[in-house]
Amino acid sequence: MAAGGAAGGKKPAWVVEKERGERREARETVWLFGLHAVRDALMNPRREKLRLVVTKNALDKLEAAVAASGMAPEVVEPRRFDVPIDEGSVHQGAAVEVKPLNWGKFADVCAAGEGLPLVVLLDRVTDPHNVGAILRSAEVFGARAVIAPKHHSAPETGALAKTASGALERQPYLKVTNLAEAMEVLKGMGFTLIGLDGVAPVALGEAVAAVKGRPIGLVLGAEGPGLREKTRETCDVLARIPFEGAFGSLNVSNAAAVSLYAATAGARV
Repeated sequence: MAAGGAAGGKKPAWVVEKERGERREARETVWLFGLHAVRDALMNPRREKLRLVVTKNALDKLEAAVAASGMAPEVVEPRRFDVPIDEGSVHQGAAVEVKPLNWGKFADVCAAGEGLPLVVLLDRVTDPHNVGAILRSAEVFGARAVIAPKHHSAPETGALAKTASGALERQPYLKVTNLAEAMEVLKGMGFTLIGLDGVAPVALGEAVAAVKGRPIGLVLGAEGPGLREKTRETCDVLARIPFEGAFGSLNVSNAAAVSLYAATAGARV
């Protein structure tokens, strides 16, 4: 048997598991809901759309987007709006089943994607509302991508899309197998990684100024636990958002918005 081969020609367990994962991803679909999220998905040529369910009232409001998408909508009565979304979701009579977006290779997007040489990395931020808000801020401030690990992160869901208010269709949300390894790749590409830490000795403005215009990666952790040890060690510098009051903690999506503003302040002068 050749070195590294498997007895009887069987594939190694890790190869079998990888192929299973790829098949699961190929079958994965997402239901987006709400007039704004559905309209933006319908208008996005990058988005593979499978099924559109709307009420007559919603169809009237989405008429142009539906026509542009070429989809044949399923028009239902409001009381028969039966799609697999969480009970109580504010769907406004519109939902579309789609495939998750494929933005291409992580390194390609970060090195030469649209927007400023600026990315946001999320370390185990799992709340879809927070991630949706971060995507919205990232789009506003021209970030190239928002990056998160495949596991222990917020998946692409209807709730995330609704909070993102359309940004999910335009702002790359990249999933990586290992966040620390992705951070090392970014450092090799010339990015300086600034980790947000409420007790860091360096203020965020000082950390940004020290970068002197080079590409920046802002690294934010989950509320409560913050950055994991390996993530902290991989950052080039840890920085804090200064505060004046007695309470110095921000929601992670608010911290992302403040950090993005600080990181792009020089470009706006």
